[in-house]
Amino acid sequence: MADLELSADAPACAADGVWLACIECGEQFAPFDDVRYTCDDCDGLLEVRYADPPTWDDFEGRGVWRYAAALPFDAGVSLPEGATPLHDVPRLEADLGVERLRVKHEGMNPTGSFKDRGMTVGVRVAQAVGVDRLACASTGNTSAALAAYGARGGMETLVLLPAGKVAAGKVAQASLHGARILEVDGNFDTCLDIVQDLAGRGEVYLLNSLNPFRLEGQKTIGLEILEQFRDEEGSYPDRIVLPVGNAGNTAALYKCLRELEASGALAAEEVPKLTGVQAAGAAPMVEAIDHGWDDTERWDDVETRATAIRIGNPVNAPKALPGIRATSGTAVAVSDEAITEAQRDLAGEGVGVEPASAASVAGLRKLREAGVVDADEQVVCLTTGHLLKDPDAAAEAGEDPEPVPGTTAGVLDHLGG
Repeated sequence: MADLELSADAPACAADGVWLACIECGEQFAPFDDVRYTCDDCDGLLEVRYADPPTWDDFEGRGVWRYAAALPFDAGVSLPEGATPLHDVPRLEADLGVERLRVKHEGMNPTGSFKDRGMTVGVRVAQAVGVDRLACASTGNTSAALAAYGARGGMETLVLLPAGKVAAGKVAQASLHGARILEVDGNFDTCLDIVQDLAGRGEVYLLNSLNPFRLEGQKTIGLEILEQFRDEEGSYPDRIVLPVGNAGNTAALYKCLRELEASGALAAEEVPKLTGVQAAGAAPMVEAIDHGWDDTERWDDVETRATAIRIGNPVNAPKALPGIRATSGTAVAVSDEAITEAQRDLAGEGVGVEPASAASVAGLRKLREAGVVDADEQVVCLTTGHLLKDPDAAAEAGEDPEPVPGTTAGVLDHLGG
């Protein structure tokens, strides 16, 4: 399966069997001797490598740090995180017409999104390399998670947000956890450009998903999905469908699958198809898949009500695109209207998510209608953030309150009418 090969032998620069490798030129680096986000030689993306890929027998405990054998440390700055539910959604399953549908609800993490998984590892690494000011660009969830974990670790936190483009619930979280919030005149990609420049000048430690250690925490989503599905269904899912913004989760899940296959914990025929879903107004990954490109072309103008995936320049595309292709997956773009419909469908099953999360279900519906997903498939849809992350969008998607008189008789008359 693996397009990006995993090295089996630890190089001399490895610390405790952990090192960094460039996915472009193969150059290797010690993991914690210096702060680096990309390759010193070619500026390619870096990936964390391990001398001993994990097997299922290596894991114990609960949450993200159950998977310490697959991570660079035994424990991190924790709230704790992980161990999120894998929901049954029987009515939605029947409506979509697949053999089995489960929904992995990452909105049940401490700050309400999957980003907590990356931050518990990333902030621990920041401590290891001796930095004291953390920073990120964000569409909202990253800022909330970084602020909380930075506070937990006693570190200064700086977040850059596109002005007027971030849901109020997410800004409130970052504010209350003590982050310094800068509202930038520009979109998310403008914010990330600035944070990368600040990191390059040594002013901050960058904790966007360009940081390879953050993706190590996020790969535990895949480990949990596979374990939960296997234990409850007796097999692994045929397909994992997930929203795509910066493509960090797609890259992280692909790495998870490669490591499990390398250790023999997952057979080649058991590898799920990774299927990415983007909003139609912000779909550079879908464009790249459709055209067979190795990287995306930047979309300068992006717009969607799914604010968490309103990203036009996904930095992890060089890691994620091979993952979609190597697992025989695909990518699809869906309209905002389809996303809102899927948000309502999930809410009808009691699963409350923000709009970007519902993109996975909207994408599955579109692919099912097109015949790309077969009726006999067992599917997991990843939902990434809690409904209360974007209460305005939830209110808009839901039913309006009904005014009634302040008497029982008045209420009964209204109900009867």
